[in-house]
Amino acid sequence: MTAHASAAALSDGIDPVRAAEISARIDRLPAVATIWRLVALLSIGGFFELYDLFQTAYISPGLIRDGLFATGKQSVFGFSDQAAFASATFLGASLLSPLADRFGRRAIFTFALIWYTVATVLMGIQTSALGIIGMRFLVGIGLGIELVTIDAYLSELVPKRMRSSAFAFAFFVQFLSVPAVALMSWWLVPQAPFGISGWRWVVLASAVFALFIWWLRKRLPESPRWLAQHGRFDEANRILDHLEARCAKDYGKALDAPEPVSVDVEGKGRFADIWQPPYRRRALMLIVFHIFQAIGFFGFGNWLPALLSGQGVSVTHSLMYAFIITLAYPLGPLLFVKFANRFENKWQIVGSALGAMTFGTLFALQSSAFGLIFCGVMITFCNAWLSFSYHSYQSELFPTNIRARAVGFCYSFSRLSTVFSSLLIGMFLDNFGTPGVLAFIVSSMLIVMLTIGWFGPRTRNLALENIAHR
Repeated sequence: MTAHASAAALSDGIDPVRAAEISARIDRLPAVATIWRLVALLSIGGFFELYDLFQTAYISPGLIRDGLFATGKQSVFGFSDQAAFASATFLGASLLSPLADRFGRRAIFTFALIWYTVATVLMGIQTSALGIIGMRFLVGIGLGIELVTIDAYLSELVPKRMRSSAFAFAFFVQFLSVPAVALMSWWLVPQAPFGISGWRWVVLASAVFALFIWWLRKRLPESPRWLAQHGRFDEANRILDHLEARCAKDYGKALDAPEPVSVDVEGKGRFADIWQPPYRRRALMLIVFHIFQAIGFFGFGNWLPALLSGQGVSVTHSLMYAFIITLAYPLGPLLFVKFANRFENKWQIVGSALGAMTFGTLFALQSSAFGLIFCGVMITFCNAWLSFSYHSYQSELFPTNIRARAVGFCYSFSRLSTVFSSLLIGMFLDNFGTPGVLAFIVSSMLIVMLTIGWFGPRTRNLALENIAHR
C-alpha cells in the first residue's frame, strides 16, 4: 500500500492494525455448524436467482405455444423471441454492483430482492412478447446485483481454509433450483391450471419464494471485513464476538488465537483502482474468461431442450430428459464439498472446462436416449464444477473495498457475452443443428482453459488480503 493510500485510509478512520485483527479472527474460525448455517442462508438467497436464470430454457415452449413468442419476421426484433428473451436476462448486467461496496452486502440483498420480486411479478402478467422481454431485462438487473453480492459476502465471511468448500456447498444449494425449475416446467408448462398458462405459474412461483428468502435473510449479519474497511470497527467486533461465541460452543473448546498479518486498507474504492497493478492483469484475465465461459455454461444450460430436440427428441421427451440431466447441477458441487479445498481453484476451472469440452464433443455424436442423457449429465456436472470454482476464484482476486465492484464489472462481460452468444446459438441451431452449437461451446471452453491456466494466480489457503496484494 502506498503512503498516500495509508494516509487516506487513516484519515477515514481506518486503522490497519484493527483491520488485520478482524481478518485474523475470521480466518481462525473453525468449520463448525454455525459457519455452515451462515453459508446455507447465503446459498438459499442464490437459489431463486439461478432458478430464474435457467428458467429461459424451460418456459419458452409454453410462450411459443401461447403464440407470444415467434421467430423470423413475426418476432419483435426480427429474430427469435426466445433468443431476445435470453439476451434480455443478461443485459441487466452486474454494473450496479458498486452499490454493494458502498452500502454494504446485507443492505444490497434487500434492495435487490425487492427489485427482483416486483419485476418478476410484472413479467408474469405480461400479454405480449415485448412486455415479457422488457420486464425480463429489469429482472436481470436484480439478478446481477444479487449474485455478485453473494460472491463477495461469502468470500469475506468464511475462514480461508474452507473458502472453496463453502462455495461448493453454496452452489449445491443454489443448483437445486435447476432441477426444481425443470420439474415445475415439465409438470406445469404443458398445462393451464385454473385457466392460467403453466409458464406463468413457473415465473410467479419464484417471486413467492423470494419473499420467504427475505424472512430468512434477516438473520444474516453484515460482513465484518466490509465494516472494517469502512472504519466501523465497533460493529465488526460486535458481530465477531457473537459469531465466535457460537463457534466456540459448537467447537466444544476455546478457539485458536488469531494470527494477525499486515493488512492493506484503502478506504473507499474507485473504479480506477481496478486498473492498478496487480488488479489490471487479473481484471483483463477475468474479462476474457467470462466472455467465453458464458458461451459454454449458458449455451448448454439455456438451450438444453432445444439441443435435445435438434438430436431428434420430441418436445415432451426433451423436457423429461432435461430434468434428468439437470440433477447433475447440485450433484457436482455436493461431491466436491469435502475435496474442493485440496486443489487450487484455477486448476479446478481448467479441469472442469476440459471435461465440458470432452463430453460436449461426445454429445454431438449421440442419438440414443442413454447416450444423450449420459453426456448431458457429464456436461452439466462439469459446468457445475466450473461454476462454483470460478465464483470462489474471482472473489479472491480483489481487495474488500473494490471486491463487488471489480467482480461485478468482470462478471458483466459474461452477461454481455450471453446476449450475443444467445443470438449466435439461435443462428447456429437453425443452420448447423446441435453439432454446430456444440462446436461453438467446445471452442469457447478451450479458450477458458488457456486463459486461466496461463494467467491465473494461486489462491489456495491464503488470506484474502494476502491474495489481493500479491
